[in-house]
Amino acid sequence: MGWLDAWKAGFARNAKKAIPDGVWVKCEGKGADAQLGCGKTLYRRDLEENLWVCPSCGFHMRIGAHAYLDLLLDEGTAEPLFETVMSADPLRFKAEKRYGDQILEDFRRTGRGSAFMAVSGAICGRPFAVGAMDFSFRGGSLGSAEGEKINRLIGFAQERGVPLVIVSQSGGARMQEAALSLMQMAKTSARLAEFAETSLPFISILTSPTTGGVTASFAMLGDVILAEPGALIGFAGARVRETIKEDLPPGFQRAEFLLEHGFVDRVVDRRNLKEEVARLTNVLAPV
Repeated sequence: MGWLDAWKAGFARNAKKAIPDGVWVKCEGKGADAQLGCGKTLYRRDLEENLWVCPSCGFHMRIGAHAYLDLLLDEGTAEPLFETVMSADPLRFKAEKRYGDQILEDFRRTGRGSAFMAVSGAICGRPFAVGAMDFSFRGGSLGSAEGEKINRLIGFAQERGVPLVIVSQSGGARMQEAALSLMQMAKTSARLAEFAETSLPFISILTSPTTGGVTASFAMLGDVILAEPGALIGFAGARVRETIKEDLPPGFQRAEFLLEHGFVDRVVDRRNLKEEVARLTNVLAPV
């Protein structure tokens, strides 16, 4: 190797070391959103400041429950609720890996005992009860702990006389809890029916993905249903075409398709969610 080649190789090694991992992020989806995004490489700090919305194509990358609570609530107002409610393994479910072990792994990785975060806080100065599903814990699935926390959050909003907001991001009901998980659909829906009698608004925000038993229960029961652009929203997934033997229309189960067919009320850019929630609440329940 000549001196020029050696110099180039050394420069390349040093340049690579100078750039820490995670500084650059590629605009691309995950899971069901894998085909979305423009593929451009973006500076992580700029992306974070833009709330993980691609400045080039507008693709909304997946963010967690903490991030949604941060962007919705006024700084310093969030107070966690019902943190002692945690997932358990009542059926002692066994597959390739014990369900109890899976819960423990998620607890150690996320620091949370369930896929639902509940808080009280303020949005544009007004008190709210806010909850958010987190896909990083068991795919945001609806189990007994999640159903109990949602039920308690609705009750909290009812007792305090404050509006309710729930952000959904879920793969659906949690199969490892079988009928106990399915019961949470009825439990949360019944509690929302009670909450509706207060005339306080419930605003449901659908993010990608919102599917299965969550779509079939509380997520679609909002007085106003908002969705992020391009969000995957549905019950059975696109593979249903293998059963019905028919081609699905373009954009099937995406937020814009559901808006066109009357299943959601508005598609709202993530960067505008806080102001939109505040505006809608002031219209539905003026102070």
